[in-house]
Amino acid sequence: MTAAQMLESDFATLPDLVRAHAAERPDAVAAADFQRRLSWSELDQLTDRIAARLQQDGFAKGDRTAIAGLNSVEQMAVIIGTLRAGGVAGLVTNSATGEQMAAMIADTGARHLFLDNAAKASLEGQVITASDLIAMDGGDAGAPLDAWLSLAGAKPVHVDIRPEDGFNIIYSSGTTGTPKGIVHSHAMRWQHIIRGAPAYGPNAVTILSTPLYSNTTMASFMPTVGSGGQTVLMKKFDARGFLELAARERATNTMLVPVQYRRIMALEDFEAFDLSSFVVKYCTSAPFPAALKADVLARWPGGLVEIYGMTEGGAAFILEAHQFPDKLHTVGRPAPGHIAKVIDEDGNELPQGSIGEVVGRSPAMMTGYNNRPDATRAMHWYDGEGNLFYRHGDIGRIDEDGFLTLMDRAKDMIISGGFNIFPSDLEAILLADDRVVEAAVVGMPSEEWGETPVAFVVLKDGTDAEAVRETCNAKVGKTQRISGITVVEELPRSPIGKVLKRELRDAYAR
Repeated sequence: MTAAQMLESDFATLPDLVRAHAAERPDAVAAADFQRRLSWSELDQLTDRIAARLQQDGFAKGDRTAIAGLNSVEQMAVIIGTLRAGGVAGLVTNSATGEQMAAMIADTGARHLFLDNAAKASLEGQVITASDLIAMDGGDAGAPLDAWLSLAGAKPVHVDIRPEDGFNIIYSSGTTGTPKGIVHSHAMRWQHIIRGAPAYGPNAVTILSTPLYSNTTMASFMPTVGSGGQTVLMKKFDARGFLELAARERATNTMLVPVQYRRIMALEDFEAFDLSSFVVKYCTSAPFPAALKADVLARWPGGLVEIYGMTEGGAAFILEAHQFPDKLHTVGRPAPGHIAKVIDEDGNELPQGSIGEVVGRSPAMMTGYNNRPDATRAMHWYDGEGNLFYRHGDIGRIDEDGFLTLMDRAKDMIISGGFNIFPSDLEAILLADDRVVEAAVVGMPSEEWGETPVAFVVLKDGTDAEAVRETCNAKVGKTQRISGITVVEELPRSPIGKVLKRELRDAYAR
């Protein structure tokens, strides 16, 4: 079956699509990073050798690998190789603390940990449950990948992969205990491929500067690889480096978070870069200000599409900003086949135009949280006909045209630089400090990050607030650090004792 026929079928797997592209366009570039380029034939062969070695080690269908490192073509091949062996790719958040990363690795239950020297440095001093460490970058973090691989030409035993089988585990952010592992199936990822493939194709050149462990990246990675386009990976984003790479590679597509767009558009010589090859740019993961969307539309060639949704699934909203310039204040309409509603605090469905919590359902929904059935059930909402919806945790209003305007976040989640931060996690760390009497964390606007966490604390006499902030920040990942701390005599509370975070935000803004 050709790749085109697969994309027209009811279901196909990513490894099988890679195989088809390798047969049809063996010498075309499939993947590139700053060190290496792989043709489709080379990617397919490397994937085979990874899958074959895993199977030689006793890896069985449904087993997990743990993968921790910066973007690279080797990491891309390890993900696809895991899938070809019938396994589930456990994608470890590289920006987390070493303790958090070790907890994620343990949660996967993986025997094989693929990592690079950056991940090794973060994991220094941690107890690693995986027994086999493989260095994707050929460093000393484990057995060098090239030496670990099966011999050239090795082929894995074919594994029959079903739509319901696990594809990956992606971890939510968290600073206490184990972050929740979100399990995605092949069926869910297939939806991402077929939904996005028309905007990519064999001539696509997609630059990805967000990490492969993020669902943000997967939203563009899946249709690029699935449709036979070229994936260009950046290890670390910087605005000028991105533009230089985009101009040199004649990029057609990219996925960026709002803070990256802000930094790119702020460059004084932005117009000096030839971006005429761009077809579509995407954005997700954080609030995207209407003024910034308008600036991108005005000065950056090609279309602009905003995607709003959850890593867990539910309903995805799509805003084709170039088609609806009068709707830039919204996050768009539900994607085809996606259904969204709003509900009140008691779980009752509200009429269109009402403000309430967003719930959604679609063919693209997670299997559940890994080893967390209670957390999975807490996501569920059922309509009157018994259909399962996922609670988005966001407050919004769907207008008469079906476009969603987000009003607030029901769970007070902070999105900083495209990463989710939960204030309750930071508050727990602050309250564990015996110098802190009370604490509340809120998200405040940030030119650099979109939002940033700010703490309000009641302290014991003689306590240095900055010392408290530094202690907290030493215990969290770099994306979760508190940027400011304010000492107050007491926290504003409602009659039932709930902290009034809106008052704190308003007071800080003044």
